[in-house]
Amino acid sequence: MPLYLNDEQAMLADTAKDFVAANAPVGHMRALRDSDDPTGFSRALWKQFAEMGFTGVLVPEADGGLGLGHVEAGVVLEEIGRNLSPSPFLTTAVAAVAALDGTAQRERWFPGILAGDTVAALAIDEGRKHDGRIAMAAERSGNGFRLRGAKRFVTHGHVADLLLVAARTAGSAEDADGITLFAVPRDAPGLTVTAERLADASIAAGIAFDGVALDADAVVGEVDQGSAVLARLLVAGRAGASAEMLGVGGGAMDMTVGYLKERKQFGVPIGGFQALQHRAAHLYSEMEVARAAVLKAQQLLDAGDPGAAAAVSVAKAMTGLAATLAVQEGVQMHGGIGMTDEYDIGFYMKRARVLAEMFGDTNFHANALAQSAGY
Repeated sequence: MPLYLNDEQAMLADTAKDFVAANAPVGHMRALRDSDDPTGFSRALWKQFAEMGFTGVLVPEADGGLGLGHVEAGVVLEEIGRNLSPSPFLTTAVAAVAALDGTAQRERWFPGILAGDTVAALAIDEGRKHDGRIAMAAERSGNGFRLRGAKRFVTHGHVADLLLVAARTAGSAEDADGITLFAVPRDAPGLTVTAERLADASIAAGIAFDGVALDADAVVGEVDQGSAVLARLLVAGRAGASAEMLGVGGGAMDMTVGYLKERKQFGVPIGGFQALQHRAAHLYSEMEVARAAVLKAQQLLDAGDPGAAAAVSVAKAMTGLAATLAVQEGVQMHGGIGMTDEYDIGFYMKRARVLAEMFGDTNFHANALAQSAGY
């Protein structure tokens, strides 16, 4: 598979670039933060995403969506990252759709996602970092279940209409088997939600489940067999987060290169200094390698290749490193102004840090790849 976009994907990229830049530039995020907006994103903008068809990019045509793939979803996410646009696109239109696709739950939730009325949140993590452990209990109760436990860092969890909750119906916290995924309405009795603003001004939530009662219809997939559905959710989320990080890193690099061309010392642009040229060239090459890794992972996902999960881990690890390099070099080469809140480059650093942790950081994925290779 060639590592470049085809004509249709390039057209989508142009459309997404123009739409996001016009409707959700960096200033949009800054305004939400400065106003202490309690939602963390614009519901009106989410409706506009739906009107553009973006919310249905992964929804099959038979269910009213566009029936496209992860390459196309990544095209939209890269522009979201480049503009630091607060949006539930990653959690809802990518990860949640991937989990619900092919299950009975899609009939209930896909119409709202397609219309831009529904926001989904992923209640997966329980510790300080993403580690794959699922300890929260789902106890049998009549024909249904009761959820007891807590989840952390649930992005959009304070306002989501749908919570996708991974809970344990058998085995111990480290076991891959015995996991069940549940679709929980946000207004279910027994939920206690504590919203928390993260470093990048986005809002996540800690959610406590105190005997939340669910009927059997809330199960996504099969009881005790949720690891397969969870794997679909995570691989889609990781590929999407990688694409968004690619946009964050690319946006930071563009800002930095522009600054190197404009800022003058000793009467000449600082981009003319060889040391800074070398650093900019190194950054560009690292971003291009990460871009190739992301596109390859997306293509393998769309092809249903058995090696897709490993490729996604490579992409997540590499974009974590490349985006971190981009934002660090950006702040350093901007000098003192890069440390101020008035200049946008610092926002890229904060967003890159949050995305790097989502669905596992570079060390998590490097370790997973090493273990799969027998180390």
